[in-house]
Amino acid sequence: MRFLSNVLSTIVGIFLFCFIFFFFILIIGALAGSGDGKPKLKKNSVIELDLSEISLDYNGKFEPSPFEALLDQKSKASVSEVIDAIEAAKKDKDIEGISILKNESSLGLAQSKAIRNKLEEFKKSGKFIYAYSDVLSQKDYYMNSVADQIYLNPVGELDFKGLSSEVLYLKDLQEKSGVKFEVIRHGKYKSAVEPFLAQEMSPENREQMTVLLQSIWETIVTDIATSRKIDVSTLNNIADNLGARTPQMALAAKMIDKIGYEDEYHDLIRKKLKVKDDEEYNTISISDYADLADSPSTNFTADNTIAVIYAQGEIQGGEGSVNVIGEGSINRSLKEAREDDDVKAIVLRVDSPGGSALTSELIWREIELTKKVKPVVVSMGNLAASGGYYISCNSDYIFAEPSTITGSIGVFGMLPNMTELSKNIGINAEQVKTHKNASGYSVFEPLDEEYKAVVLESIEDVYGTFLKRVADGRKMTTEQVDAIAQGRIWTGTDAIKNGLVDKIGGLNDAIKYAVTLAKVKDFRTENYPEYETNFEDLLAGMTGISIFKTKEDLLKEQLGTEGYLLLEKIKRAQNIKGVQAMMPFELDIK
Repeated sequence: MRFLSNVLSTIVGIFLFCFIFFFFILIIGALAGSGDGKPKLKKNSVIELDLSEISLDYNGKFEPSPFEALLDQKSKASVSEVIDAIEAAKKDKDIEGISILKNESSLGLAQSKAIRNKLEEFKKSGKFIYAYSDVLSQKDYYMNSVADQIYLNPVGELDFKGLSSEVLYLKDLQEKSGVKFEVIRHGKYKSAVEPFLAQEMSPENREQMTVLLQSIWETIVTDIATSRKIDVSTLNNIADNLGARTPQMALAAKMIDKIGYEDEYHDLIRKKLKVKDDEEYNTISISDYADLADSPSTNFTADNTIAVIYAQGEIQGGEGSVNVIGEGSINRSLKEAREDDDVKAIVLRVDSPGGSALTSELIWREIELTKKVKPVVVSMGNLAASGGYYISCNSDYIFAEPSTITGSIGVFGMLPNMTELSKNIGINAEQVKTHKNASGYSVFEPLDEEYKAVVLESIEDVYGTFLKRVADGRKMTTEQVDAIAQGRIWTGTDAIKNGLVDKIGGLNDAIKYAVTLAKVKDFRTENYPEYETNFEDLLAGMTGISIFKTKEDLLKEQLGTEGYLLLEKIKRAQNIKGVQAMMPFELDIK
């Protein structure tokens, strides 16, 4: 036994030594390789616009960490930083143009439009934008269509067929499996829970989905028509007949400018830059340039500050994070900005499908307190629906992109029930209680009508509060709000018409309006919230070793993106607690 103990101690000692030595080498390597940390920009350079790893409007601001001096952490740019970088590049004498090279983005439509609009402005500076792809998805073509020259690989393809969204209905699956969800809702358009109640799409949901897709498509096709100088009717005909599916058909339809290989594309840029055929031209990635260039709103000498608070992700409560909206970080940011004498106005950037009604109310209250002291302007991103609209409606002014999905003013509750499954597999739940309502709800018993009435009462109360919040914020009657509510979703374009939004515009438009309300001239922006630095994330960013990767990254590696998204849908359904102000989970526009 003593021998085995000694062997075990030796093994543990060796393991600990290797572990400590490993981190020692990492730290030494980081110190040896660290410089000023800034990318280098050469004259006569081209920005390579690769948006494949960019997804968030804001990547977060983190509290100073003692480890950051040792670790050379480098993050990808956010959407707002990309837009600022393109703005800076317009006047940068070292930047000659932008190359959109094999871009495959996962951006939402509102984010894509915001970047595309900035690219349109960039072209007006006289600098070029060229684009090359092996295969062009419909969303990426929307971005690439802004270019002066579009190249497509000779054996590539272009996907241009209009928009669609597929919804999976689960009523029959619940009956066959014995596991169902008891759904209590208000709002005939509240389609977030419809797949659990029916086996086919309701007329109301089909109506709102059709209007939504058509509105978004009109925005997309109008922008493409302007850039490519093709009639909207012609583009719709191309989409109907898949008239640009091959490179040859795309060229004949004037959807692209040239069929060619990547090396020919680079030759085009060399010629434009007057670089010899056997020489490489200077490039810099958009993330590196965003790190290098100053934001147009950066004015370190200005005393006046516009606070930009990013609320992105589902509303779940608690502290929150870059991907989750919690009252902790958002309300702390609102309070800090409200009490800072240098902050003259606040812009709340919302990109959320909604979530917890309670958390939405807590954030609404903090905005109410803030609005009494300083102007609050909302800028809507891809989504500001349900709870996302709840926290937006109390602002002084609301901006949205044409394709922003908003509204969805309605609430619901979901209770998992395993009564049939438990019977099938021989489970019997017995309860002992002192009062008739003491046990509340059990997943092993049928939903009691009395308990259902209590839950419905709670949902009706929340819905009534939601209506009042919108009515007060938008200066409408509750009857007017109810007429356009019922859980229905709208695009930014349609929301202008029914009074839910004030003006079409992006984040920079919202900032400019906030400056006007604040009645200041010189200003700078300050981003919120600030999050704690995670040492494990710092190491993961530097090493790329799986043990340091986030749980989400590991699951995506094992399941693939589609499998991971399906798992997240199941997880969200299981974790729903309390009354929800949430837009449809299954809304996936293709």
